[in-house]
Amino acid sequence: MKFIETHAHIYSKKFDQDRNQVIQNAIDAGIEKIFMPNIDLDSIEGMLAVERDFPGVCYPMLGLHPCDVGEDFEKQLSQMEQWWGKHKFCAVGETGIDLYWDKTYFEQQQESLKRHIQWAKEKQLPLILHCRESMQETIDLVQSMNDEQLTGIFHCFSGSLEQARSIIEMGFYLGIGGTLTYKNSGVGQVIAATGLDRLVLETDSPFLAPVPFRGKRNSPEYIPHIAEKMAHFTGTSLQEVAEVTGRNALEVFKQHSHEL
Repeated sequence: MKFIETHAHIYSKKFDQDRNQVIQNAIDAGIEKIFMPNIDLDSIEGMLAVERDFPGVCYPMLGLHPCDVGEDFEKQLSQMEQWWGKHKFCAVGETGIDLYWDKTYFEQQQESLKRHIQWAKEKQLPLILHCRESMQETIDLVQSMNDEQLTGIFHCFSGSLEQARSIIEMGFYLGIGGTLTYKNSGVGQVIAATGLDRLVLETDSPFLAPVPFRGKRNSPEYIPHIAEKMAHFTGTSLQEVAEVTGRNALEVFKQHSHEL
């Protein structure tokens, strides 16, 4: 059975001791592809090194994480923009709004997200959205700039069924990860109602490990644990979850290049 991991920070320093082994474990567990969201300027080089070490498995994105948006975000985005001419990226992100840690830069986060949406439109690439404690704010902003070309993933989806339907209507997908395995997260009930058609699997490694690994470093090899829970909630088989979410992931990233 083959799976696609749509969101792993596998280039993170938390994997410096055993990164190659972790990726090999994931491949052995049936994870065919790992899509890597970027967080800031400093993370680009390390991410591209992982792509070089695992071509055809690890794919890089380009974006400024909302938690890294500060006073100088415009300068950072200008420098980041130069990378579009230097390398091929499979998506724009991760970007979005985070109101969990700090609301100080809410306005700047919105401006940064708008710039990322423009990139996604110009380059015809999917948009990978972080929306922690900001689901409605993120939906509203994307909706205001949406067109029929725009697509992507609301990563780590944690909203209501109504919000899920808004996202799906906009042509986006729901990124489902470890929180699906947590008691009372509510995500299971939402996906039971939406079905598999717009779901993709992700871990957000090294964060948000699924049960029974909660509290430990997360890893792409745990994707099957999330997939099993997804099968349970949607009343489908593990095989069907693997096939449909895999197909959905390739659909999202299809503009990236012919080698997918």
